[in-house]
Amino acid sequence: MQIGIVSPVVTLVPGAHSPWERSAGVQELGLVAEAADRLGYAHLTCSEHVAVPTDVAETRGATYWDPLATFGHLAARTRRIRFATQVLVVGYHHPLEIAKRYGTLDRVSGGRLTLGLGVGSLEEEFALLGVPFEERGPRADDAIAALRAALSRREPAYSGKFYDFSGFVVEPHAEQERVPLWIGGRTMKSLRRAVTVGDGWVPFGLSFDEMRDMLAAAGVPDGFDVVLSAGRALDPIGNPDRVRHALDRPREAGATTVNVALAADSVGHYCEQLHALAELAGLDVRTTA
Repeated sequence: MQIGIVSPVVTLVPGAHSPWERSAGVQELGLVAEAADRLGYAHLTCSEHVAVPTDVAETRGATYWDPLATFGHLAARTRRIRFATQVLVVGYHHPLEIAKRYGTLDRVSGGRLTLGLGVGSLEEEFALLGVPFEERGPRADDAIAALRAALSRREPAYSGKFYDFSGFVVEPHAEQERVPLWIGGRTMKSLRRAVTVGDGWVPFGLSFDEMRDMLAAAGVPDGFDVVLSAGRALDPIGNPDRVRHALDRPREAGATTVNVALAADSVGHYCEQLHALAELAGLDVRTTA
């Protein structure tokens, strides 16, 4: 089972971040990325919101770094760690916009992109961007199918209900022959969508028992990624036993990758926590530059 890092600094959800993150910036984030890269972590995450309504920000938070710009910077500071959008709201973009912009990111990072995709749930943001909220599910299905047809292709072609294109060149495009698509969601429909057109599922808001039962019912194929959360922030230095338990629970539920948030009081302490967790989990630590 691989371990991915829920990136600090880039999202500040109330009650789910440490105080040091509020004054941190790209330098601190870069130090975290370099340490995670060296220590063998699977990926870093970054979420997408264009603009959050003021009243909604009280519960969801207001800080959401743009994934494309963020990962572009971190790609230059790392060598092997992957970059996972978690999640990109597909309805906010034309599929060829994603194919071009994130395909370029895949190219400059040396093929380290994982696209986590979601339907979206913030109606005010849909309205702000001029995207119909009522049809977001079917539109997302069509967009994901179109994206699968377009990524890694110089001359993509697709014909669906909402998206139809051919006769265009997308250059540069993704370096990977098949960019992994992880589908976010909490319903059986989202899991079936992931199995049908994606490479992995990133559920939220479900118990481990619920996720285990859903995965068994769906009959996921070999090589399919199941990305589960370890829950609230872990303290590998102060409470390693709890960390072992927190990693065991998603593994038993069927996780192939577990996303971890870490408790810390500074960027230095955060990097120390990364080292402690890597030792505890037996990650592939790179000892030479």
